[in-house]
Amino acid sequence: MANLELVKNSVIEGNVAGAAAETKACLESGMDPLEIINQGLVAGMNVVGPRFKAGEMFVPEVLMSAKAMHAGMELVKEKLVDFEMPSEGKVVIGTVKGDLHDIGKNLVAIMLESSGYDVVNLGVDIPPEKFAEAVKEHNPQVVGLSALLTTTMLAMKETIDYLKEEGLRDQVKVIIGGAPVTEDFSVEIGADGYAPDGGSAVELVKGLLA
Repeated sequence: MANLELVKNSVIEGNVAGAAAETKACLESGMDPLEIINQGLVAGMNVVGPRFKAGEMFVPEVLMSAKAMHAGMELVKEKLVDFEMPSEGKVVIGTVKGDLHDIGKNLVAIMLESSGYDVVNLGVDIPPEKFAEAVKEHNPQVVGLSALLTTTMLAMKETIDYLKEEGLRDQVKVIIGGAPVTEDFSVEIGADGYAPDGGSAVELVKGLLA
């Protein structure tokens, strides 16, 4: 018996094989693919986000939950070949020049994706020029900059300044995050907001795009 609750629980538990099997069962029973996404896969991640924020789940578990969600999503997407997935908005995200840390950034990307945002993850050590190129190419509403070193925080300001020079700053909201980053620093460099973790980043993006 196909069951959305089982899909949801597989995601929460980070059970990749289970999420795929339960998603497949739901699809074979003729269930609406969008229902499977919203009430099964995404519903699972909606439990994971707050638990992570509350310190009840840890990074490796969140990454496994995301993997489980993606395993189910791949199967659903095959059924939705001609169907445009509804999107809450588009976010370009990357770790700034000189910084190679990506776990926090990837978690933010996962949380945003599971909340319905289309995420373009540029990776690490991204110079200002590459962020500008991505804005021109993908037309996002939001750009997320990550830094984990105090020495690379200044690259966030350089990126914002470069977006201004290129005439792109007014068309995007810029958010920043990472261990050494603060709300005060965000104001100082002219960003639109700061988020300390993945859950807060989703709330911040929702607020900025509301």
